[in-house]
Amino acid sequence: MSESDNPFPESPVAPQMMDGGKEIQFRCRKGIECWNKCCSNIDISLTPYDILRLKKRLGLTSTEFLAQFTVPYEMEKDGIAGVKLKPVEGGSACQFMVDEGCDVYSDRPTACRYYPVALLSMRKQGESTDTDSYALVQEPHCLGHNEPRPITIEDYRKEQGVDRYDELARGWRQLVLKKKSSGPTIGKPSKRSLQLFFMACYDVDRFAEFVKSDSFNDLFQLTEEEKAQVHGDDEQMMLFGFRFLRQVLFGEESIALRKESAEQRASRLKERQRQLEREAAERLMRDEDGMYDGMD
Repeated sequence: MSESDNPFPESPVAPQMMDGGKEIQFRCRKGIECWNKCCSNIDISLTPYDILRLKKRLGLTSTEFLAQFTVPYEMEKDGIAGVKLKPVEGGSACQFMVDEGCDVYSDRPTACRYYPVALLSMRKQGESTDTDSYALVQEPHCLGHNEPRPITIEDYRKEQGVDRYDELARGWRQLVLKKKSSGPTIGKPSKRSLQLFFMACYDVDRFAEFVKSDSFNDLFQLTEEEKAQVHGDDEQMMLFGFRFLRQVLFGEESIALRKESAEQRASRLKERQRQLEREAAERLMRDEDGMYDGMD
């Protein structure tokens, strides 16, 4: 049994899994009859690094980019969120599509770079690391498969520049796989944990402000070297966000805690839990007393 980050969970196409040495036949070029068809009806999930690249390209904060160009979606019922590109108002086309092709081509998302190859990250039950394999998806509208150009998947990946994208998205993919493989063993995530996941993964500018806040620094203790590394560098802040989530969601400590503050916080949480239990017991007693009213 395995958990898979399958980018085509509802697709009628059944992709065949293969390794990087597999040779495919594909080429997308201007002038091909299907030019821009794939951009006219989009369903594009974004990685955190995709968002980082695009928000820089457009001169926006991550918060502004998310509001203008994306929509959130549930990766699983009542679970962590993913982010997709928002199509044009009232339509299904990509907002970045122009007659010449893609208006943000050098910063295009991972899914666009890979197409028609899909990266499948999988983790077998009982294993701590994930493995990558690939799939080729052939959709009727795409005529690039008819182009007489053989190329291996690895060479195609290099040509499309996905190595850097995969490297910087790996921590996020591992978080998603870890959450999926943990399943009910860690319980239904709280609203607070879902908000933290969304902020730390996708809204790097808001997460950076959180890391500067008193509430963060009262609990976590960063060295001056760590502060210098993450502040002012979006990529490092994004990677730090993945570390932060592994710690707060899964208890994998890599960020130093201020001992006294951590103990006080744990004490407050315990007292709050006791208070909730007392309130629940009192409500139950009142309800039971009410059952016998008017029976004298």
